[in-house]
Amino acid sequence: MKIVIIDYGAGNIQSIKFAIKRLGYEAVLSHDVAEIQNADKVIFPGVGEASSAMSKLRATGLDKIIPQLKQPVLGICLGMQLMCRSSEEGNTKGLNIFDLDVVKFSKTVKVPQIGWNQITNLKTDLFQGIPDKSYVYLVHSFYAPLHAETIAVSEYGLSYSAALRKDNFYGVQFHPEKSSDVGSKILKNFLTVI
Repeated sequence: MKIVIIDYGAGNIQSIKFAIKRLGYEAVLSHDVAEIQNADKVIFPGVGEASSAMSKLRATGLDKIIPQLKQPVLGICLGMQLMCRSSEEGNTKGLNIFDLDVVKFSKTVKVPQIGWNQITNLKTDLFQGIPDKSYVYLVHSFYAPLHAETIAVSEYGLSYSAALRKDNFYGVQFHPEKSSDVGSKILKNFLTVI
């Protein structure tokens, strides 16, 4: 199985690579269009600020390639947010895969949300074998509202999308690579079940 982690300078890719290696698989870091298109599974990570991450994708043409991918794609954290229509962070136009807009948490909660939080209403095989109310690790100031494409919900002052799915595209707001056994199982499901 060929697993490609999209490398576009948006941090945190080594920890994802190590998490996959712990599951017994090798992942390649790449920004090469042909290599990404020919992968069996694609992971689209993201740490940092939305507008600068999108400009990196545009500079390499990956903003055009990612929405056209046909194999399973998993967006992580900012990667998931960039797969949405837009983000309030830096007034950023996204990849328009998920038909919703990412917004900032209100001032009634401490921002960013950092730490462990529960996920509920788990849907699709991405969460096969994961108990409802499992804890995952999150670091974010912006969130995707609840939507028809929501496949997991978390609460932080309000209910929001902890995960999204549309066709072959999946997105998780949390960091599976930092979410202990639950995160490992979710990554394994993405690699082996989906």
